[in-house]
Amino acid sequence: MTFLLTLYVLVWPVIVAGVLFVIGRAFYREVRAAKAEGRTII
Repeated sequence: MTFLLTLYVLVWPVIVAGVLFVIGRAFYREVRAAKAEGRTII
């Protein structure tokens, strides 16, 4: 039971890191597209 609890607690940072990676990658693509079109992000 301790192993399952440990696995459950340790999987959350992996999920959060994955979500942050996806958001960061999408933002980077938007910045590149805006720069190519000559417009600002804001």
